[in-house]
Amino acid sequence: MIRIGIDVGGTGLKAGAVNEKGLILSKVSCPTRAERPYQAVIQDMAGLARSAAVQAGCDWDKVASVGVGIPGVENAATGIVPFCTNLGWHQVPLRDTLSELLQKGVRVGNDATVAALAEHVAGAAAGTQSSVLVTLGTGVGGGVILDGRPFVGCHGVATEIGHLIVKMDGILCSCGNRGCWERYASATALIREGRELARKQPEGMIARQVEGDLEAITAKVVIDCAKAGDPGAVALFEQYAYWVAVGLANLINAYDPEVILLGGGVSAAGDFLLEAVRARLPELVFFKTMPYARVELARLGNDAGIIGAAMLY
Repeated sequence: MIRIGIDVGGTGLKAGAVNEKGLILSKVSCPTRAERPYQAVIQDMAGLARSAAVQAGCDWDKVASVGVGIPGVENAATGIVPFCTNLGWHQVPLRDTLSELLQKGVRVGNDATVAALAEHVAGAAAGTQSSVLVTLGTGVGGGVILDGRPFVGCHGVATEIGHLIVKMDGILCSCGNRGCWERYASATALIREGRELARKQPEGMIARQVEGDLEAITAKVVIDCAKAGDPGAVALFEQYAYWVAVGLANLINAYDPEVILLGGGVSAAGDFLLEAVRARLPELVFFKTMPYARVELARLGNDAGIIGAAMLY
């Protein structure tokens, strides 16, 4: 059985044909060009879906379903996307418009939620009934799987985990609140702290790595310096790992999942990140003598959006 998954990003559209095991059989893409009317973007999505089926050698009438992952939310009752910031969409009838073009039923989900679903079906959470995916990138995103199904809440807007408040009256967030988790656990946070350290220690390893150009500091630069044993970078990274663990402890206390997966750009640090985060969790979880979620790395990377979208049926 073949299903089509469409991954919608602010700069690119991707679609793929996926089998029941979560294996991508074909993959196609094109620029989003989000400045266009939404109808033109959806038309491209439909074209990619059909192209993916053709490249997989599947007749369109044999395609079982079409799913779409978007950087926003859908009103499940109406099929309307009330807002999708990266695309500049407001009140867009995505589900019905795409369904009419393709003559197929269409399901729509948040991009982080569909990525979590992909990991549940074909990735590092396969075989579990409950899992959480946390993406540590420009912000902090995530998706929750409970009893084998995506959890989206009563109004479809649950699991905005990056905006868990972890520090009262903390750093101002782009959402308008203060102390959101993503202000402390994102790649952006690691870069911010790395630049501040380089300002204070112009002879330190981080500053030397970028030859004094603080704008060139990335999360990888900070992590590489910590791996090399630079005392300032080590202290900074340990503090970062603490904040990651604080958020994970909140998720453990709220959902008690079997596994939490770390994805996003910072997860490229691999075991260096895992070991630091795992070391901080025991002191933070509520039930000290009970088992709790293991923390692992996500596996599917950029393919998770296509796979998870295809699994929305």
